[in-house]
Amino acid sequence: MGETPGSNEAAPGLALLPRQGTPRLLGPLLLDYLGLEALPPAPGVAGIDGLMAAAGFRRREGERNLWEREDRTLLVGEEPLEDGGRLVWALPVPWSAGQATSQASLTGERVADRVRYLSLASHDLRGSLANIRSYAALLLNGRIPLEPKAQRGLETILRNADRALSFAQDFFDSSRADLGALACERERQPLLPILDAAVERTRAAASAASVGLVLDELPELPDVQVDAGRIQHAVEAFVHHLLGRAQPGESLHVRAARLGHQVRVEVRRDGAAVPEEDITAVFQCEERAFRERKLEDPLRVFLARQEVEAHGGQVGAQADVGGTTLFLTLPVSLEEEVGHPAGWQA
Repeated sequence: MGETPGSNEAAPGLALLPRQGTPRLLGPLLLDYLGLEALPPAPGVAGIDGLMAAAGFRRREGERNLWEREDRTLLVGEEPLEDGGRLVWALPVPWSAGQATSQASLTGERVADRVRYLSLASHDLRGSLANIRSYAALLLNGRIPLEPKAQRGLETILRNADRALSFAQDFFDSSRADLGALACERERQPLLPILDAAVERTRAAASAASVGLVLDELPELPDVQVDAGRIQHAVEAFVHHLLGRAQPGESLHVRAARLGHQVRVEVRRDGAAVPEEDITAVFQCEERAFRERKLEDPLRVFLARQEVEAHGGQVGAQADVGGTTLFLTLPVSLEEEVGHPAGWQA
């Protein structure tokens, strides 16, 4: 994400300034450009001025869009959103100060246009699929007598519509993540309900594959500052990926533990190890899609990686003689670190 394909332009770091509440990070790039580990706790900041001042930057004299702090210079702008919020973008400055105004205008327009384009495409495609699903569900509600063949046909339509809606959502979310614009509504919350929901959502698929799915007993864990839906999706993606490679009678285990300043979540498949090339490429979307000639699972697992990285975490895969493990790590919130003695472990 450091550079856009086919050019030498850096990708923008993005944050959302809602009408109320604190700024929300959209992807990890902005923190890299600001040289920070987290956005400053600055509730109610007044646009760019408040955000950049809270981050320790000062506007360059005579320049509206250039902000400086020691050896860092950023080009910063904002775009109004329909809900009254603002999309703030920032770029490291690779050009002279005299070009800043024109570059700021072009970059802001380009980012805003791409985000709006994705929103329009998502609305149109998902709206059509949702209509198909709604009519199929309406006919299957039992009020209209159906012949067995028609019943099976409508059930197939319903399943395929659900699958297509899920795939479309993953595709557009991944495209937004490529822009650094993946929305994450973070709240401090326990991890257990998120993992439990992910297991329950994938239990039917595991049963259909005759594979056991178990949420192991968790140790005491600190709360995490996450978008529950994003992390649940990532865990579900890991489960679906391993289910596709599991044999009947094998089992999957979902578990978590605290490791220093992180929480690590694992999905473990007990069974024969997979080939090394599958492990090294598991999070490489295009490489896997071309090799496997299908996109659904490669995209879903790649989006899981993007969702975890948007939280400042990491993903990985490991194989051994006993099976395969996909894992993600999430940083423990600063408040949690302050609230416990040094060296405290769950």
